[in-house]
Amino acid sequence: MQSEFWLQCWQQQRIGFHQQDIHPLLPVVFSQLNWQPSGAIFAPLSGKSLDLWWLSQHGKVLGAELAELACQQFYQEQTQSFVVTTQGQHQRFSHPAVDIWQGDYFDLKPEQLGDIGLIYDRAALIALPLPMRIDYVNQLKRLCPGPVSLLLLSLEYPHQQMSGPPFSVTECEVRQLFDFAASVELLAIRNLTGRAFAQRQFNVSYLIEKAYWICW
Repeated sequence: MQSEFWLQCWQQQRIGFHQQDIHPLLPVVFSQLNWQPSGAIFAPLSGKSLDLWWLSQHGKVLGAELAELACQQFYQEQTQSFVVTTQGQHQRFSHPAVDIWQGDYFDLKPEQLGDIGLIYDRAALIALPLPMRIDYVNQLKRLCPGPVSLLLLSLEYPHQQMSGPPFSVTECEVRQLFDFAASVELLAIRNLTGRAFAQRQFNVSYLIEKAYWICW
């Protein structure tokens, strides 16, 4: 998935992947975790997700988003003011609770993020085809060398029944991608078969969402 694909989605407002409410698993999973805030919260490929506002209750949130329009809408739709500065290859949208680095995720540098204690991935990994998923995880390691925890929401369906995005990423693949981690724990499973995923309905025989807690 090249950058132009996602930029075109935002320009044409083809954003069926955008969830119009806070993800239902987010508060449930957080209530189960004995997690103490340490460092900022990083949300890669964040779009204009309302989850970032919810997460800001637990610490400073840093998003990373390719599309400038998504960043603008993120603040404007909540009538929040923001300041934009250019820093290297990125623009930084600044706000007391949530900042967003606008630009290519793969060009981000660790010093731009600082100390990250939690990573939140709602739909970043599943937005990418396999070669890019490997690069995505490698970049995540560079940006967040640890100690850090990742709350990952992934999706499984028969891959021959639909071409992504979103892509099907099995539990086996998740464990392979994060084989360097100290722990990979499956926290929750949500059966979405026959139901909507964000704003879309998929014609697949099963659709399963899984939440993982990964620490390294």
